[in-house]
Amino acid sequence: MVSAHRDIHPDLEAEQAYIVAAYDHLAAMQGRTSVVFEKALDDARRGDVNADAQAMHLGKRLAQLDVGGLALCFGRIDEEDAETFYVGRRHVETPKGDPVVVDWRAPVSVPFYRATVQDPFGLKRRRRFSIEGHHLLDILDEVFDDPDSMLSGMAGGIADPLLAELERARTGEMRDIVATIQAEQDVVVRAGLDVCLVVQGGPGTGKTAVGLHRAAYLMYEHREELTDSRVLVIGPNPVFLRYISQVLPSLGETSVVQTTVPGLRGASFPVRAVEPAAVAAVKGDARMAEVVQNACRARLRRPTDDIVVATRWGPVRLTPDALGAAMDDALALGRSWQLDRDAFRGSVIGLLLEGLERIRPDVLATREQLAEDVRNDRGASSAIDRIWPAISAPAIVRQILTSRATLARAADGILVADEQRLILRKSSGSVTQEPWTSADIPLIDEAEAFIAGLPRKYGHIVVDEAQDLSAMALRVLARRAGPRPSMTILGDLAQATTAWSQPSWEEALGHLGLPPNAEIAELEIGYRVPGPILEMANRLLPIAAPNVRPSRSVRAHGTPPALVLVAADELLASVGTELTALMGDWVSVAVIAPEALLPALGDALPVSAGVSLLEPLGAKGLEFDAVIVVEPAAIFAEVNGARLLYVAMTRAVQELSLVHSEPLPPVLLTA
Repeated sequence: MVSAHRDIHPDLEAEQAYIVAAYDHLAAMQGRTSVVFEKALDDARRGDVNADAQAMHLGKRLAQLDVGGLALCFGRIDEEDAETFYVGRRHVETPKGDPVVVDWRAPVSVPFYRATVQDPFGLKRRRRFSIEGHHLLDILDEVFDDPDSMLSGMAGGIADPLLAELERARTGEMRDIVATIQAEQDVVVRAGLDVCLVVQGGPGTGKTAVGLHRAAYLMYEHREELTDSRVLVIGPNPVFLRYISQVLPSLGETSVVQTTVPGLRGASFPVRAVEPAAVAAVKGDARMAEVVQNACRARLRRPTDDIVVATRWGPVRLTPDALGAAMDDALALGRSWQLDRDAFRGSVIGLLLEGLERIRPDVLATREQLAEDVRNDRGASSAIDRIWPAISAPAIVRQILTSRATLARAADGILVADEQRLILRKSSGSVTQEPWTSADIPLIDEAEAFIAGLPRKYGHIVVDEAQDLSAMALRVLARRAGPRPSMTILGDLAQATTAWSQPSWEEALGHLGLPPNAEIAELEIGYRVPGPILEMANRLLPIAAPNVRPSRSVRAHGTPPALVLVAADELLASVGTELTALMGDWVSVAVIAPEALLPALGDALPVSAGVSLLEPLGAKGLEFDAVIVVEPAAIFAEVNGARLLYVAMTRAVQELSLVHSEPLPPVLLTA
C-alpha cells in the first residue's frame, strides 16, 4: 500500500529494477541447481547410491530456492562504511558468487531488525520496501542521523510496511513476518540452539510467528545438525497446525515434523474418545508417572521355587536365591525394563553355565546352546518369563484404566480413592479396540519409555500454547528433547484455560526436568490486536491472570468494540445481521459463542467459506479480521471463564462485536 502522506520515492524505479534483477539471478540459480539435480537423478536411476543421496539434497535445495509469489527482497541497509546489503527471504548471488540479496537470517542482516536511533548498529540508513509479489509499491527511508526521516514514514508510531501488513485481511493461514520482525522479536528469533527458551506473550505479540522464525533461523545456522536430528513443532490441535502449516515452507524449511502431543503416537494409538475435563486432569497430573511405573514393576515376580532346565547334557537346577540375586543385579542397572530384562536373562544363562560346570565338568557348553535349550524347555522358559515378563505399554495403561485392583495397587498412596474412581472405565474387547483419549496417550508414552527406553530426540522442539499442556504431556516432550533441551516454549498464562493448565512457567519447566539452560523472555508489545480491543480485553486480566503483565498494542487507533444489546428472542437474528455486515468488509470472520449455543447458531447463520463458528477453546491461537463474541456473560460464567472470554475477544485483528442479551460482565465496563 502506498503511503498517503508521502510523494513517490525518487529511487522507486531503480529499486524496482534491482528487484527484477534479483529474481533473474534467483531463476538462474534454480536453473543451475536443476541441471545438476537432473544429472544426479539419472545417475541414481543407474544404481549410483552416492548420486541418490545427492539428488535428495539437491531436491531440497530446489525447494528452498522457490519463493512462489512471495516477496524476495524487503529492504536494504547502508553501512557507515558505504557497503550496502539487500535483505530478503533467500540468499541470491551472481554466477561469480557476489551477493545480490542476503538471507534475513545471516549475521549481516541483524541491523536491519535491531537498529535504532539510540543504537544504529553501524548503519547510515535502513530502507524498507512495501512489496506485492514482484512489484515494489513504496519505499521508506530511515536515516539514522536525521530524526525527521525516522518519523516521516510512521503512522501512530508504526512504520508504513508494518502498518500495511497489520491492516492486511486474514486469509485463514498464518503468514510469515520475516519482512516486519521487530527488535524485541528478533532477540528471541536469534536465541542460540543451546537455549531452552520460554516465550511469554499476550495476544497479538507474534509469539507463534516468532517461535516458527526461530526454528527457521536455527535450521539456517545449524543446517547439518538439524537436518539429521530434525525440528519438531507441537501445536494444540489439527486446526491450529493447518493455520501455521505454510510459515516454515514459505521460509524455505520443509524438514520439520508438525503434530500434536497425541499425534506423536497417533498412528499406533489413534484418539477415538473424549472424556470429562476432571478425568483428563487426573490423567495429566505428574503423579500418574509413578502410577504407570508402579504398574509396570508390579509385573515382576520374586522367585519362590526352583526352576529345573532340561539341557542337552542333563537337567540343571536354578535356586530361588540365585534367581533373586540375578534379578536384583539387573534392577540395579536402572535402565529400561527391556534392557534390564535382557540382563536378567543373560544372568540366568550364566547360572546355567555354572551349574552345568559343577555337574558335568567334561562339557564345553556355549551360552548360545544353553539359550536354545531354555527356549526348547517350555516349562522352564515360562517360569523364567513369569519372573520377569515381556510387557507392552498399551496393555499396561489399559489395565490401569480398566482394572480396579491393578489401579489400586499402582496408585496406593498416590491417588486418593475419588481420583481412582474417576479415571476407571469399562474394559473394551482388546487393546486395539480401546477408546483411547488425548490424555491416555502421554500415559502410553510414559509406559513405553519405562519399558523400551527413551524415544528419538529432536534437535529442536517448538511447542505452542504450552500453558495448556498437562504435566504428563510436558514429560512426553522432555523425553524427546534430552537433559539439556533446545526448545522454544510459547504461551500466555492469561490464556491457560484447561483444568490441567500450568500455573507458572517455573512449574512447567519443572515437568520438563528443570533444564539448566532455561531462560524466560517476555514479549510485551502487541502488533495484531488493535488498541481499543486489547484495552477492553485487558480489563479481564486482574481476574484471569493477576500475575501477568498486560501487553500494549502499537495500533492505538483501531475501531472500538461494538456492544450490541438485544432481546433474548432476537439474539440469533442479530448475530446473523452483524455477521452479514462484517462479511461485506472482511475476508475472515469468526463467531465465538458458548458451546451450548453453537448448534442453534449453526442452523441460523449464513454459510460462507470465510466464516468460522467456534467455542472459545477452539479459537485459541487463531486470528480473524473480525470476531463476533456471543453472550460474553455466559462465557465468563464458565470454569476459567475470564480466561476464555479473554481468548475470544483477542482473536480479532480489525473489528470486534459483543452481541448479548444478558448484561455484560461488569469488569468489561470498568475502564
